[in-house]
Amino acid sequence: MAELRPLSAELRHIAETELNEVEERIPADLQALRDWLAKQPHLRCRQDDQFLVAFLRGCKFSLEKAKSKLDHFYTIKTMMPELFANRQMDERNIALCRTGTYLSLPKPFGPGGPRIQFTDYSKFDPKVFKMIDLFRYQTLLLERKVREDDNSIISGYIEILDLSGMSLSFLAQFDLPLVKKMGVFAEKAQPTRVKGIHFINCPKEAATILNLAKSLMPAKLQQRFYVYKSLEQLYEVIPREYLPEEYGGSNGRIADIIAQMEQDMIDYNDYMKEDSQYGVNEQLRPGKRMNPDTLFGIEGSFRKLDID
Repeated sequence: MAELRPLSAELRHIAETELNEVEERIPADLQALRDWLAKQPHLRCRQDDQFLVAFLRGCKFSLEKAKSKLDHFYTIKTMMPELFANRQMDERNIALCRTGTYLSLPKPFGPGGPRIQFTDYSKFDPKVFKMIDLFRYQTLLLERKVREDDNSIISGYIEILDLSGMSLSFLAQFDLPLVKKMGVFAEKAQPTRVKGIHFINCPKEAATILNLAKSLMPAKLQQRFYVYKSLEQLYEVIPREYLPEEYGGSNGRIADIIAQMEQDMIDYNDYMKEDSQYGVNEQLRPGKRMNPDTLFGIEGSFRKLDID
């Protein structure tokens, strides 16, 4: 028997009907992944049941896709130490958490629905934090979701971004190559699936950069971008009840959500300390080695752009 957290009836139904999950076959699928990992001299990977099943579920139980996603997960993390190395819920991440800029809301979009994540850029102070700080914090939360959030793994997640308070200082530090790399990571590496990215209250100053960032995303992600002029428009797609109380909903008080997220991530610090022992060594990779240019295509994409 695989050592896995029991699923709710709703998530079990989705896993079976949409992800091709067959409970009795999971131990054999996990063993097949471990047998493959044992033959990959370049790849050092976590191998506990709950971690590996996230990649099987995220790839609808296609073993070949799960292998590719695991390899990309650790390859990208190794190639981007500025984003993924030495991540802890330290003082800086705690301070960013306490701003309430980025929230993982407690109630998913329906009983077996996607997790909802909410970003409020009015809470982000570009004089204190940089964009890469926010992305590092988000990837830190992702590590826990892979192990702990069955809704995110099975039903995916929805991003809601309120741009009404986005400052010109933040726009000035907008890092397009970094945004593109995050898009590649979301598509090729993370086992959680993006179901929709919903932007509200987008000022004119941000619209141009948003459209440029969208154009750099993989085609599948581009199709999941949605822009609304107001909260009222958003409510037609995502009812008010799924937003925090401060936005007129019933999906938790922001102060309580922040406190819970902070404690959850502090409790995960030991897990994250283990992360340094995992990754890839390209010198040992069988066949063609990977490098940032071939993986992200950054150089070719940005040679043609004139960005002030």
